[in-house]
Amino acid sequence: MKPGATTRLGVFGGAFDPPHVAHVALAQAAVEQLRLDQLRIFPTGQAWHRSGPLTAPEHRLALAQLAFGELPRTVIDDRELRRPGPTYTIDTLRELKAEQPAAQLFLVMGEDQAVALTRWREWEAILQLAIICVAERPLPQLPAGGPSGLPAQAELRLLRLPSMPESATEVRGRVTHGEAIAHLVPPGIASYIETHRLYQST
Repeated sequence: MKPGATTRLGVFGGAFDPPHVAHVALAQAAVEQLRLDQLRIFPTGQAWHRSGPLTAPEHRLALAQLAFGELPRTVIDDRELRRPGPTYTIDTLRELKAEQPAAQLFLVMGEDQAVALTRWREWEAILQLAIICVAERPLPQLPAGGPSGLPAQAELRLLRLPSMPESATEVRGRVTHGEAIAHLVPPGIASYIETHRLYQST
């Protein structure tokens, strides 16, 4: 980076329960297409919007490290796992801005998250702190022009991705039913899940 240049810092959070190949593709697209100096991966702590329990934090952190740990300019950040109480994106963005006041923040998300963004805590403040960067795939969820309900002045970037229908729900379901998942997840994930007997039916 040139002296005096603004740091381009990406923020990509999620349950990653477990991470799958589409998560990794989005991370890679963000680093390359946004020309990020660094992408921070944040496994979420106690997700405010989820009714069901998440897999134990130590497992989700290990899975995130397996999935993203070798990607260039990518760092796993566990602060949300260590934070007590519900996890809110606005708190993480404010912490990053306090640590790196001159950094330009890029909040990376999938289409499903983008459509729900106006239901996030202090979403207007999120728009003030970060540029919203959304996966653009040939799926119908994302309305033309950006996430529904976002004001016209919101800074928005669309990340080009091929159609990748993989989901964590599908992966967990396949594990529960004893079906193969190696084609849906990054290397090492299937073995870790099997070794630690995650997502097994009770």
